[in-house]
Amino acid sequence: MRPERLTDRTALEPLLKAGWTLAQDREAIEKTFRFADFRAAFGWMTSVALMAEKLDHHPEWRNVYRTVEVTLVTHSANGLTELDIRLATEMDKLAE
Repeated sequence: MRPERLTDRTALEPLLKAGWTLAQDREAIEKTFRFADFRAAFGWMTSVALMAEKLDHHPEWRNVYRTVEVTLVTHSANGLTELDIRLATEMDKLAE
């Protein structure tokens, strides 16, 4: 079943308060995570990868040393869906 694009943007409000931003060039959300060192960043990415597999929803991300830049979008819906909200929420929890 193809995920439906978000029509009610109130679900984004907690994420925007937690440091997520709306992408400038498309309907997506972005956040930069910073960790103590590379090991912590990579460990977080590994935990997120396992969660992403369970959700069958995968982030766009880039890692340089202790920094991970993340973009979330549901490509099949060409925009944001509940999957992006769920994965962003889990990423924030795992980063605590």
